[in-house]
Amino acid sequence: MTKLAEMIRGVLAIDPSAPAIEYERVWHTWGDIAAAAERLDAVLTEQGILRGARVAVLLRNRPEFVAVLLSLLMSGRCLATLNPAAPTDKLAADIVHVDCPVVLGLREDWDRPGLRAAAAERGSACIAVDGEATVLAPGEPARGGHPGAPGIAIEMLSSGTTGAPKRIPLPYHNLERALLAAAAYETGRGEGDAARLRAGVAIVSAPMAHIAGVTGVMNNLLAGRKICLIDKFSVEAFRDAVARHRPKVAGAPPSALRMILDANVPKADLASLVAFRTGTAPLDPDLADAFYEKYGIPVLQNYGATEFAGGAAGWTLKDFTAYWKAKRGSVGRLNPRTEARTIDAETGLVQAPGETGLLEIRAPNIGDGESWVRTTDLAIVDPDGFLFIKGRADNAIIRGGFKILPDDVVSVLQQHPAIREAAVVGLDDPRLGQVPAAAYISRSGIEPPPEDELKTWLRSRLMAYQVPVTIRAVAELPRTPSMKVSLPALRSLLEGPEPKEGADAA
Repeated sequence: MTKLAEMIRGVLAIDPSAPAIEYERVWHTWGDIAAAAERLDAVLTEQGILRGARVAVLLRNRPEFVAVLLSLLMSGRCLATLNPAAPTDKLAADIVHVDCPVVLGLREDWDRPGLRAAAAERGSACIAVDGEATVLAPGEPARGGHPGAPGIAIEMLSSGTTGAPKRIPLPYHNLERALLAAAAYETGRGEGDAARLRAGVAIVSAPMAHIAGVTGVMNNLLAGRKICLIDKFSVEAFRDAVARHRPKVAGAPPSALRMILDANVPKADLASLVAFRTGTAPLDPDLADAFYEKYGIPVLQNYGATEFAGGAAGWTLKDFTAYWKAKRGSVGRLNPRTEARTIDAETGLVQAPGETGLLEIRAPNIGDGESWVRTTDLAIVDPDGFLFIKGRADNAIIRGGFKILPDDVVSVLQQHPAIREAAVVGLDDPRLGQVPAAAYISRSGIEPPPEDELKTWLRSRLMAYQVPVTIRAVAELPRTPSMKVSLPALRSLLEGPEPKEGADAA
């Protein structure tokens, strides 16, 4: 049994009758979750799905899937994530491609056309996990010889922000180290401390199909803390959960911060919060300042990646108080036992602290724990160990030989009083190679300004080659499950004709 399995079982056994997870205002006990995990383990064992086998899961933010997650982690199986929010035809193709001997989902998902047929194509069993774990269609293991994944806890789909999502294997020992490292930030969760149930309720709205959702659930569960699980972030669902449960800390992506400010959520509804944690996407420091000015709540950003099984750097309240003015714009200080450096992209030489280059990370929970892992992020690591992300090298737009970092243009666009959130991508151009194009959501109650007026405003703040050739107002920006802007989808939107007035601009 792994250390992680021991920790999970220890928490589940403390008080089975105590409330553990609230979903749609209904509480489920620790005993409920443990029993569902045991039932699934029995069904999978009966189907011949043993330790090291891969199990595909159409993950949703529901108590049933918390039980699925725990069951697989306790049994040494590998959870291969699938995103049920994907279009049905794409999800069917993903089921074929993932090639697992069994696929778990809700009955409502199995009723979607083509999904059972996709599973049958690979000889995969279909199991419904709502209510009792029920085999809807048996598998045919002889058909495909499904590959196993011994030692791998989760095959997590990357967010797919810049391209097609990749399936990233997270070994058990890396996930365990990442969760133990997170525990070190909390009083009474060190090595040797007995498991206990805690007061308070954590709010988890990050999708479990993304690493932020999995770590959000696991960090709180291993702390013995109750969880309010939200299907998908919305201002009203978040406001209601905070107002009812009065947590000290809550979090969501930067886009959610903009939504909260734009909705003018009453300060009293968020009064319990002493900090707001954010990540998954760049945080505009002006946005953090605006949130702090309105609500008096520090915004603490962290930086991580799916490959890291969690964070590599982040802000603490103590650091915010001492360093925010001096380190404004940083994603925070490197985590304990995490090292970072930058290299010159052309020469591969390591740069001095304070110089911009490609970021490399080394930490116990990343890769083999000893080698430097190169990212696609441009960054600065300052002498005090604070990390500044300057954009992604693979997002750079080369316009007639001039390099444009989309984040630089986005930052200026979002300073316009009519714009709530913006995004920029490069479009192919036969003469210049690429040109920037932008889309934005306007603030509530404000009419989008004419495009020519916006371009004139930008020319006074950007280099001429940085000004987008197209700037389109949209009702919503296309997003990945983690609420990042999906750049491939945005590119397709901007390459197409602008919707006629009255049509859905999203």
